[in-house]
Amino acid sequence: MCNKLFGGRRGYFLGFIASFGLVGLALFLQQKYNLEPCPLCISQRIAFMALGVLFLLAALHNPCNLGRKVYGLLQLLVAATGVGIAARHVWIQANPDKVMAECGAGFDYIMESFPLKKALDLIFKGTGECSAIDWTLFGLTIPQLSLIAFAGLGVFAILLAFHKKA
Repeated sequence: MCNKLFGGRRGYFLGFIASFGLVGLALFLQQKYNLEPCPLCISQRIAFMALGVLFLLAALHNPCNLGRKVYGLLQLLVAATGVGIAARHVWIQANPDKVMAECGAGFDYIMESFPLKKALDLIFKGTGECSAIDWTLFGLTIPQLSLIAFAGLGVFAILLAFHKKA
């Protein structure tokens, strides 16, 4: 039953829906609670969207054995990147005293005002606004929940990569 439900195209579509569903949830929370996303939050959303696009491409392509492994590797790399971004964000929230106390520049301003390398350095350094904890679920912050989601989607990508086609 699980083999049929989560394998092949259905499994990839499920990964796509989960990835973009999480972005939709983030946008809902942002609107409902009037939250302003920090640069690391936006970077995590971009990683979820990139992962979702890879799941969608795999669903449309419906790859055979080698293709599943290639998609799995790409999905795992994007999920690992998301884990890294979320882990950095969790660390910043756990150590606000080691990060700038004031709010830094917003994502749009950074991307428009600096060369790409400098912009990425500033985004991943994190700012005071990245240390704010504005919302939790079961005691977990949004970056902690994102880290769990990225890890879960990475494991799911590996399972899909080694799934036997019926």
